[in-house]
Amino acid sequence: MSAKPAALPGWVSFSTSGLGGIFGWLIIHPVNTCSVRMNLASLQNPGKQLSLPSFFSKTCKQEGFMSLYSGLGAGIWRQVFYASSRYGLFQIFRDTMAKYREIDFAARMSMATLSGGIAAYISCPCEVSLVRMSNDNSLPVAERRNYKGIMDCASRIVREEGIPAFWRGSTPFVMRASLVGATQVGTYDQFKSVYSSWGIKGGLNVTASSMTAGLVYSVVTMPFESAKNRMASQKPNAEGVLPYRSTFQTITTVASQEGASTLFNGFAPYFMRCGGHTVLMFFAVEELQRQYRAKVMA
Repeated sequence: MSAKPAALPGWVSFSTSGLGGIFGWLIIHPVNTCSVRMNLASLQNPGKQLSLPSFFSKTCKQEGFMSLYSGLGAGIWRQVFYASSRYGLFQIFRDTMAKYREIDFAARMSMATLSGGIAAYISCPCEVSLVRMSNDNSLPVAERRNYKGIMDCASRIVREEGIPAFWRGSTPFVMRASLVGATQVGTYDQFKSVYSSWGIKGGLNVTASSMTAGLVYSVVTMPFESAKNRMASQKPNAEGVLPYRSTFQTITTVASQEGASTLFNGFAPYFMRCGGHTVLMFFAVEELQRQYRAKVMA
């Protein structure tokens, strides 16, 4: 059996995770914008089923391709805080535990769940800004907030709604991120070990592990993604009451009023985002960490 790679310094785990997340996000951001808009389009068109090709074509024709990069700044800042913390913390937790016991599937799941939840809470302000900026152009003109950029979005939220607005919808985001930690980071690490034992090595191992992890976490987390999007983008009604108050209240309300399948509106681009970003991110992280081990730790 080959020796396990030496544990990396904490700053390397964090920085390479963040850089890998940013690399993947630069490519995947348009898909994420389609996913958010398709998911929230059900608010304006209850019961209407949307297809990714037609939605993508219509958006590009009406607003131009670059409109799909709305909110890119918020997306990058989200990776700085979220991706670096999520996978960075997981690697630190895993390498620390490995000094005392064998790392099994249950240990991977618990550490990944914890790291995902912590990372999500830290990055909530970026997530709220990302959802709002990505979806703003798809709203009726009278309802648009017309943010000029990430700083304008953040400052207006503080000024108009108060700092707590950044954590509106934080519960579904943290719950979803904990599931993402378990079903993406945890399963990726587990699948790497499983596929390696089957003789699948190198880049093929990373591809197979990340795509499998991306599929698992897409299916599990989509309802929470829908709840997070609605809670982050909602506005008070005429009485000043917000329609969505908690994760499960949002999920059950949408399922009962619009059908459970509505929670999976935008699944195609969501899976393309999840699977695509997972592959790109882990390829970048693995290569950066391989280079560090070869040139610094050799």
